[in-house]
Amino acid sequence: MRQARGSALDAMMATGVVAVVRVDEPDGLVRLAQALREGDVVHTEITMTVPGALAAIEATVREHGDEVFVGAGTVRDATAARLAISAGASFIVSPCLNPDVVEMAHRYGVMVAPGCLTPTEIDQACAAGADVIKLFPGRVATPGYFKDVLGPFPGVRLMPTGNVNLETAPEYIKAGAIGIGVGKALVDAAALREGRWSDITANAQRFRTVVDEARASR
Repeated sequence: MRQARGSALDAMMATGVVAVVRVDEPDGLVRLAQALREGDVVHTEITMTVPGALAAIEATVREHGDEVFVGAGTVRDATAARLAISAGASFIVSPCLNPDVVEMAHRYGVMVAPGCLTPTEIDQACAAGADVIKLFPGRVATPGYFKDVLGPFPGVRLMPTGNVNLETAPEYIKAGAIGIGVGKALVDAAALREGRWSDITANAQRFRTVVDEARASR
């Protein structure tokens, strides 16, 4: 069962880590969500570039129910958003700002995080009603950039993806990010392929620890 917009957002604000899954094969994604949950990472974003992404979202939601929040990433238009929501996605993440995607997500009570970079895009995302704004790409949107942006946009929920690892994650949190989106630094393709679930769980715990410690030091 898909979880409500408020629940997904509240949990994201509480835990601060979203696992971004961008792999070549969908095998193991249901088990991956369990390994991440055991490491206290409860948001799994399956990007639409994964072959069979919609089926993987549906299977993961069916298996784990309300124990995890399964989202769809790389959603670029309203049609893709509608398909992902129909598959059970609890949140929608885009690499760009498309107001139609925000509208579609909210029509069905689903949390949405469009991708932005410039102050103009951030302002437009706020006007569209975005729940969270994904600053992307992380190699450009550095922790220093976060601090600069939050000056004129106080209280806006910002989250980086790209260039996020155990070293940069605490810097983003200290700069004001509400959480982090982590790809291969969290979900190692080899570990997934080989079924090294305990390694993934341990890595998830490490990210949760650095986020919690950074929040405590702000």
